Amino acid sequence: MAARIDIARGLGPFLAGFPGDHVGEPRVLICLYGPPLLHVDLKFVRLEDAADRVEDPEVLWERDGRLSAALAQSEAHYPQPDLQWIEDRFWVWIHYGAVKIARGELFEALGFLAFLRERVLGPLALKSRGATPCGVRRLETAAPDFARELRATVATYDAASCVAALGTAADLYRRLRGQLADSNLVLDSAAEQATLAYLEGLDL
Repeated sequence: MAARIDIARGLGPFLAGFPGDHVGEPRVLICLYGPPLLHVDLKFVRLEDAADRVEDPEVLWERDGRLSAALAQSEAHYPQPDLQWIEDRFWVWIHYGAVKIARGELFEALGFLAFLRERVLGPLALKSRGATPCGVRRLETAAPDFARELRATVATYDAASCVAALGTAADLYRRLRGQLADSNLVLDSAAEQATLAYLEGLDL
């Protein structure tokens, strides 16, 4: 780990690099090479930790088959969205966004709408299509019809636009919830009804 910047510099025309601690992964070194410009993520992992992974790598080089042996100890598992975890929070989040709009904190509201797309709507939509539920990555190709609907959650710097976008976000969530929920999901119906009534009753 102490030599990772030196290792990165030795791989090509290194321009800049920093650890991925902002995304909770300090083992990743996020690099920019060029020209031509190329973004490369280098992940430094001990051999004994290689089996714990979210996807299967293509092994280009290894010593004595040790990496392949480590990978064979388990299967890759990408974290899936927890619908109960989301349901337990979603209507409190919607109220939070509505209050921000009511206070005139529209930059906060716009950022919050992006949060809902990244943490709730995108992952659930991707999961519903059998794609990797990673935020909104590749949503336009994996779920193009949903991506078109999701555009209505991108508001302008205007209170009425933010309210409409937040209402659409709630509608899309309820539809995705209906598609993905099983009989074990506990709905927070009282919070849902009260929050939607509050949103609809905002006096702008």
